[in-house]
Amino acid sequence: MREKSKRISFPKEVREYVFQRDNHQCQSCGQTTKLSIDHIIPLATGGTNDISNLQTLCGSCNSAKKHYFDARFDRHFSSS
Repeated sequence: MREKSKRISFPKEVREYVFQRDNHQCQSCGQTTKLSIDHIIPLATGGTNDISNLQTLCGSCNSAKKHYFDARFDRHFSSS
């Protein structure tokens, strides 16, 4: 069984990279104020602190998401 990743404080450079990559916009609603860094796949459900698992969300969207998986990133793989 995989061990849960620990929550960390992101360095300023990582935060700025994610904000810039996401055009300083909430990736859910497009708002440009009160932004934060969010784990796409929550740490509680096996997500990591890798930069590819981070997105920009506003406070409202981040609060609404809580620890649930963001369905926009659900992956479906065929067994063929």
